[in-house]
Amino acid sequence: MSTLDPASRPTPTGESPLALTRRARRTYRVLHDTYPYAIAELDFTTPLELLVATVLSAQTTDVGVNKVTPALFARYPDAAAYAAADRTELEELIRPTGFYRAKTDALIKLGTALVERYDGQVPGRLKDLVTLPGVGRKTANVVLGNAFGVPGITVDTHFGRLARRLGWTAEDDPVKVEHEVGALIPRKDWTMLSHVLIYHGRRLCHARKPACGVCPVATLCPAYGEGETDPAKARRLAKFELAPGAPWPQRLGEAPSGLAARWAEEGV
Repeated sequence: MSTLDPASRPTPTGESPLALTRRARRTYRVLHDTYPYAIAELDFTTPLELLVATVLSAQTTDVGVNKVTPALFARYPDAAAYAAADRTELEELIRPTGFYRAKTDALIKLGTALVERYDGQVPGRLKDLVTLPGVGRKTANVVLGNAFGVPGITVDTHFGRLARRLGWTAEDDPVKVEHEVGALIPRKDWTMLSHVLIYHGRRLCHARKPACGVCPVATLCPAYGEGETDPAKARRLAKFELAPGAPWPQRLGEAPSGLAARWAEEGV
């Protein structure tokens, strides 16, 4: 790791560290205004449910996980239930999420570790969470930020891709991305930063063809032009609640807000 003072360390875009920090914070503010309703897209009511859902989300979608967790959570209400789970039964319940044998093994070991080391409770500290079977920094930060209110940066594929596309970091290693981006944005905003960047990556800033022409942070993005720049064509690339004609998901609130509300008013 570099020993250079952060103020003199070169940035991915060649701008000064101060300019990068200011641009990153402006970008975050715009994205926050764009997706003020951004939340964890995994359904849960307890820290254990979120931990289990996050483990299941590997190599699949949150939507897919949310389809299996109601029955799963009803059958296994606590850590002891996972520790004592019948492997065949558990495999069948989570089969649609893919890699179900490995995930079953992880959930049984996770339940056992929670029972033996934490009286069946999910710990609320990063250093404890990352010692649990199947739990890395990404999963730990999801749980800390959304179940315990402890600020954390969740570097999933969307977050890492957007952080590099925005020129906030040139790193590929998730831990290095976490630390570099964390140095740009105040700690209190880390959890919401994770949400809005992931939302933006899923809805507009796609991996193969970003919707540059309707991107709310186009003027702040050094990668503008990598995707479709024509506004009408770019609008058609929008996903989920931003997709043309898409209904507003009730779980996001009673009425559209942010960019979705503005587009609804403009009739686009």
